[in-house]
Amino acid sequence: MAEEPVAGIEPHIVPAPPLSATVVRDIYAPSTRIAPPPKRSLKIYAFDPSRGRRVGNSLSVAIEFEAVAPGPVGSRFAVVDYDGATRRFYLPVHLDDPMVLARGGLDPSETDPRFHQQMVYAVASETLERFQKALGRRVHWRRPLDADGHAIYRKPNRLSLHPHALRQANAFYSPSAHAILFGYFAADTDDYGENLPGQTVFTCLSHDIVAHETTHAIIDGIRTFFMEPTNIDVAAFHEAFADLTALFQHFAHKEVLLDTLQKTGGKLYALNLETDHAARAAGSALSMVNDDGSPRPENLIQRDIAEQNPLIALATQFGQATGMHGGLRSALGVPPRPEAIARTTEPHQRGSILVAAVFDAYFTVYLNKASPLLSLAPGNGALPQPLAELLSSNAAKMAETFFALCARALDYCPPVDLTFGDFLRALITVDLDYYPDDTDGIRDALMQAFRLRGIVADGASFFSEKSLCWPELQPDTLPAPRGLKFGDPNGLTRTEQDANGKLLRIWALENAAALGFSEKDPGDYAEESDKYEISVPSFHPMFRVAQSGELKIDMVVELVQTRTTPLYPGAHAGPRSTFMARSGVTLIIAKPSMIEGQRAQPYVRYAIAKHLTPQRLDRQRAALAASPVATHGQDGHFSIDFALLHQG
Repeated sequence: MAEEPVAGIEPHIVPAPPLSATVVRDIYAPSTRIAPPPKRSLKIYAFDPSRGRRVGNSLSVAIEFEAVAPGPVGSRFAVVDYDGATRRFYLPVHLDDPMVLARGGLDPSETDPRFHQQMVYAVASETLERFQKALGRRVHWRRPLDADGHAIYRKPNRLSLHPHALRQANAFYSPSAHAILFGYFAADTDDYGENLPGQTVFTCLSHDIVAHETTHAIIDGIRTFFMEPTNIDVAAFHEAFADLTALFQHFAHKEVLLDTLQKTGGKLYALNLETDHAARAAGSALSMVNDDGSPRPENLIQRDIAEQNPLIALATQFGQATGMHGGLRSALGVPPRPEAIARTTEPHQRGSILVAAVFDAYFTVYLNKASPLLSLAPGNGALPQPLAELLSSNAAKMAETFFALCARALDYCPPVDLTFGDFLRALITVDLDYYPDDTDGIRDALMQAFRLRGIVADGASFFSEKSLCWPELQPDTLPAPRGLKFGDPNGLTRTEQDANGKLLRIWALENAAALGFSEKDPGDYAEESDKYEISVPSFHPMFRVAQSGELKIDMVVELVQTRTTPLYPGAHAGPRSTFMARSGVTLIIAKPSMIEGQRAQPYVRYAIAKHLTPQRLDRQRAALAASPVATHGQDGHFSIDFALLHQG
């Protein structure tokens, strides 16, 4: 029986004409296909599983979209989920599976290895993209090495991520494996914090740990010789910068930032958060905890226990699971005592001084800008939602500015033997280049925060902005290389790279004396005939928009001179009895703007040098020989061993 026609619809159905092959081709022509999305959303833990369903702990991050193979394996990262303890592979997640795409990635789970794979891929990608946005260029990984120590050139050059590599309370970047290895372990059975006694804790599920380890790999890709612990600051700087990256990413988590603003009355630097009206009645949440952070006996229910500020605590689950009462480290873990830097040698503790100095400056600038707004808050300390939203936006933007400043400062550091004082000078110089007016007072805040923690700059005659900046050369001080290719914001072509590399090596040798390099090593063991080349480990164009709106173009170049040198003067040369003594200069070469249709020749703006002297050689020998976190290869090459460093 035929169905009755729907009311209001004509019962006559006219069949569509058959589609010709031409019409089908037109419908599915490439110009009409849907383009891939610019971003991929993936779910992660904003902090770690220990925060459970608290505000903002489960969120989605938007990373650059790319087609990935199961793993996931993309152009920059390859997740390889081999469990080193059980000797088995876990089934890899396929992020391009339609069901996974439709869900915006797998839901957070401590028990599903596929989410662990998604977590490390997403957070590592997010961290890399933050660096590339700050630097305005693509970051390249250090090339993996073969058994003879020679670089392996392969495309794409992926960094491997191993979510369950080892059964221990450790996670580390390994240049030799060209990978980041994450461990898992059992929580303490007596002092286990917010974990179950003895539960399995996965370091790959800590946002802070993934970001921290990825930063080590990024710095190693940017600066070849920052892995050599030639002084007490080098390993500490690596740890500090990795902590800074992880901590500044907290301020991109809007829900957590808003919640923290409300619970601190706008004082984002507070160590603990107000709990509820009972805490306010008691005067302060700080009065409800002991000095070690544990709750006092009079806190009878969970709402009376003050919560640690998640924005300034680092790797909370890891810290609690290993017997601490809070995060592994803190943004403000070191009070401003100038004498502390002289007696602190352990890399993490020493690095915490640098972290505290940077965050001291950050919170100082934030409060200076927030004070007029906070004065509008009612007397009970509560922040109206519109005011909290405005403060949140300001805090997030300032955190992004500070992170970008720190990342860009890497380009303004000497290529070898880095110190905290060098980094301070780089920070001041890059901020002056990008923001000469300094309307936010960032440079003064940095100078004061570093001074209060005893961090001083070698070579600076006075404690002033002008003295702390690297000295800018006059245009005719040093002849710039003629014919240098500056490329465009997308980088340099392979042909341009080859041409620049050859040009810079020749130019460096021709201007060795003017650059401060010498053909004779400064030690008394050098012979008159000893000569060594000047290498060019890296060079890249740098594009920035001045406050005037003018596009500024520079080329950042590393020049390094290396000499195999006895570790113990007078000793017989043999395996592991030498080290690589290096002298280096970072050049920043400016490409002048066009004036009336004519462009002047490039000129060297900065020559940031760190040359060998007998005193520096003696200091490097002592530092390398005494370093507990360095490996010493047969060829005399020293390198930070992050497995040892993080295990400690």
